[in-house]
Amino acid sequence: QVQLVESGGGLVQAGGSLRLSCAASGSFLSISDMGWYRQAPGEQRELVATITSGGSTNYADSVKGRFTISRDNAKNTMYLQMNSLKPEDTAVYYCNALISILTAPYRHYWGKGTLVTVSS
Repeated sequence: QVQLVESGGGLVQAGGSLRLSCAASGSFLSISDMGWYRQAPGEQRELVATITSGGSTNYADSVKGRFTISRDNAKNTMYLQMNSLKPEDTAVYYCNALISILTAPYRHYWGKGTLVTVSS
């Protein structure tokens, strides 16, 4: 069974920083692309940033220059460094990963999310 567990969310003032982590655990063969998504109240889930197994990254325009996605393949962990946070960054942040297991090809897995609240 594969699990993705996010951590690092919390309450921060505008202009502050937070670092989110997403750790993959369980029985799997390999992790391909990983990404962070977020969902604000009353809104649809949206892409924040993605990273390939080789380290290539992609960001939503709204977070470019403020957020940095990274991963440690040896630890099966992905990070999101969030700087210069704005109230509009308030959302539940979800981890997503393409993971292959012994009995199935690559498929998407989701974490349960971590809440980030940015006060003005």
